[in-house]
Amino acid sequence: MNSLVIPAGPRIRRLTTALMVGTALVAAPAVGAQTTPETFAPLAEKISDSVVNITTSTTVAARTGPGPVVPEGSPFEDFFRDFMDRGQGQGQGEPRRSQALGSGFVISEDGYIVTNNHVIDGADEISIEFFNGESLDAEVVGTDPKTDLALLKVASDAPLKPVPFGDSDEAAVGDWVMAMGNPLGQGFSVSAGIVSARNRALSGTYDDYIQTDAAINRGNSGGPLFNMNGEVVGVNTAILSPNGGSIGIGFAMSSNVVSKVVDQLREFGETRRGWLGVRIQDVTDDLAESIGLADARGALVSDVPEGPAAEAGMEAGDVILSFNGNDVGDTRELVRRVGDAQIGATVPVTVWRNGNSEELEVTLGRREDAEAVPASVNRDAPESSSESEILGVTVQQLSAEMRDSLGLPGGTEGLAVMDVNGESAAYEKGIRAGDVITEAGQEKIASVADLEDQIATARDAGRKTVLLLIRREGDPRFVALPVEE
Repeated sequence: MNSLVIPAGPRIRRLTTALMVGTALVAAPAVGAQTTPETFAPLAEKISDSVVNITTSTTVAARTGPGPVVPEGSPFEDFFRDFMDRGQGQGQGEPRRSQALGSGFVISEDGYIVTNNHVIDGADEISIEFFNGESLDAEVVGTDPKTDLALLKVASDAPLKPVPFGDSDEAAVGDWVMAMGNPLGQGFSVSAGIVSARNRALSGTYDDYIQTDAAINRGNSGGPLFNMNGEVVGVNTAILSPNGGSIGIGFAMSSNVVSKVVDQLREFGETRRGWLGVRIQDVTDDLAESIGLADARGALVSDVPEGPAAEAGMEAGDVILSFNGNDVGDTRELVRRVGDAQIGATVPVTVWRNGNSEELEVTLGRREDAEAVPASVNRDAPESSSESEILGVTVQQLSAEMRDSLGLPGGTEGLAVMDVNGESAAYEKGIRAGDVITEAGQEKIASVADLEDQIATARDAGRKTVLLLIRREGDPRFVALPVEE
């Protein structure tokens, strides 16, 4: 079971349980519910035939290498010798079979089943168990690791009983939810709770999780989160827990994300997401001030490698305010909107550039086919070995030797960061020795004088900060540094 460490100590855990069999029914948000339901029994009966237990079997390679070393004469010598002898007698050194469990739900009469990707990842055999005890073998139709979703298919003599997707955007905080499954291998069971929060992000690019306090445990991975109408509004994926058990903080990928991914997996066997071709970062208050943007909104373009955006004339330093007629609040929103857009479509994009809004037309590519091409500057710059301290940062003009040591393309211009004052704003903003400053005030720089000119320009314009483009190991990001003397 994979886990993500949370800084405060608890862990976000995937919900697959090894060496057990399980399906989970989790309470799903009740849209518009005002009071506690008198009973969940009718809903449990309604959806029980649609929730399944998933058992996977995987061949684990033989363990090689020497066994434990026990000092001669140790009181444990005989114990370990007997233990190793028994292990060899049971086929130690040979491949073995490992089982794991998860949950899922039926979405069509002809046998399509949704679950988490991590439930079936690497499995040789997948078995589906229904509430009535029937078991069927399943095949993988397609997977999407980015949203941790998988689509399976079983062949059944009789039509299966599917459950519909609901609109997760209508699931409000406080709505009742319910689910059914086999947590911790205890057999089919029901749990209920409410929607605790919306639009949670864990670690993925397309994350849009519903948080719930309905009991979710290991073995619930891939199980459905139902609203009180019996519609799936989420797929249970992870829990926040210090010990692996439910403490009332569970996460289900929202159905509006799931349904789009499942449609593509069903049609193509893979996902086909739109691709804009930019590297982006969120706009903070100081970044907005440094570029004359009234509000901290949109997605700041930090790099434009070869691709659709570059062909449309987009530039590093642009702020994407609108995509295909929809306002862009932050980078997460832009990524989701682009991913949902049609490949090959030409869409309008509004950017903020040099204090003005500009309209661009971008023909989208396909993200899965895209390969990032690092941006580089191709002008030759005079070389200098002198160091200067500016805004708490000691910089030196890039030399050929520095380019080689930093792994930069030949001809890259800028200033290498040699040292950073630990008490400076630059240090607080994360600038470190080894970084390279390639732009200031959205202008390329090749010397210390260029940087000083841009700082002076910002001061003359009455700005409190100057916008720097920093590259670290090829990855760009913008940083706004205060220019007060």
